Amino acid sequence: MARLTAFIRSAKATLDIAVYDMRFSDSLRAQLAAALTERAEAGVQIRFCFDGDKPARPDVAGGQDPAPAGTSAFVQSLGYPWRRIAGLKLMHSKFIVRDRQSIWTGSTNMTDDAFTLMENNILQIDSAPLAEYYAADFEELWEKENFEHTGNIQTGKISLEFSGQPAEARVLFSPGCGAEIDSEIARRVRAAQRRIRICSLLINSGTLIGELSNLLRAGKVAVDGIYDRTQMAEVYVQWQAVPQNQWKIPALHEIIARAGLIGKDSTPYTPTGHHDFMHNKVLLIDNTVVTGSYNFSRSAEFNAENILFIESASLAKAYSVYIDHLKSKYGASSS
Repeated sequence: MARLTAFIRSAKATLDIAVYDMRFSDSLRAQLAAALTERAEAGVQIRFCFDGDKPARPDVAGGQDPAPAGTSAFVQSLGYPWRRIAGLKLMHSKFIVRDRQSIWTGSTNMTDDAFTLMENNILQIDSAPLAEYYAADFEELWEKENFEHTGNIQTGKISLEFSGQPAEARVLFSPGCGAEIDSEIARRVRAAQRRIRICSLLINSGTLIGELSNLLRAGKVAVDGIYDRTQMAEVYVQWQAVPQNQWKIPALHEIIARAGLIGKDSTPYTPTGHHDFMHNKVLLIDNTVVTGSYNFSRSAEFNAENILFIESASLAKAYSVYIDHLKSKYGASSS
């Protein structure tokens, strides 16, 4: 929260905030509200888009996902212009665009559990060209109040710097570029020369599972990492009920065994329980970091998501150290 409020307090003109889940306890809410109030009183325009325009009892069988309970009331209580974003799936992005110059993004929802119990990653990037892409996605959400038919934003590589070294980044948004994201991840995995490191809540994209299986069988690239075993167990149950998805179960079991992936045992999901997932969505492919709000899943193609492809040896090293830390932390209890 200290980093988030510092990011907010640097705003000079605008703060556009896209959130999936936002429900802070009183202490964290007070810190956030104080930072927002300070900026609003200084003339900063503040807007929120959030996933919340869902029926109380969504048509889950028809593919509709529920909105996080409490987000709508929390956002509205802050007192700034807001729009609930409709759509069959999820407005799952979590990003802030500051002054069309800087972004805050990653896997982290705006909740106590996300800040204190889950493993997440956050990127803070100062880049006007990159921020413009995020601003364009936010404007589509704001104007349409529905994320379907948004995100088809043609983006290019942006030059950055990390740790004093040059880097390049490209962002893509779903659902507009959902198929392209799936293809781009597969292409990069297929082209890996040295390593694939996984740090992901879920691994349920059939395309990704297929490419990882091929890579491991070829035996030319090191594959390792960590995932959330409890949440994947629930996915196995879903796959078992769909004949065309049943092949994924033995395929992923083979990937986990061959790569020696570490599984975190988290608390099973309930709407009102504590959430302590290994919530990252990271692929480290040689010296490219792939991360954002985008789970490596079929559903993510149809959600509103953002994903970054960042080419940087120094950033990849930082993520690799983090993955080693998580593997060490949860490896003793893994099998």
